[in-house]
Amino acid sequence: MCLAVPGEVLAIDRSVNPVMGTVSFAGVQKQVCLEWLPDINAGEYVIVHVGFALSKVDREEALETLEMLRTMHDLADEDDAPPENRS
Repeated sequence: MCLAVPGEVLAIDRSVNPVMGTVSFAGVQKQVCLEWLPDINAGEYVIVHVGFALSKVDREEALETLEMLRTMHDLADEDDAPPENRS
């Protein structure tokens, strides 16, 4: 299964080829190729898969998706907890 994750573009370096940017994924910052999104600006959100920004997404949708991913992570952690520590 492949997963593309939304992130916020913090900075863009258009002086390099391909165009690269710093993208924050709920606080974790990564360098991402932004070449396929020439009109992207800092402060906007993108969907990223294996280091490539594939599309722009609106802020509300990005935040909703990140919250769903957090919930899934929390549920997985709960499933891994010993029975006496489960809620």
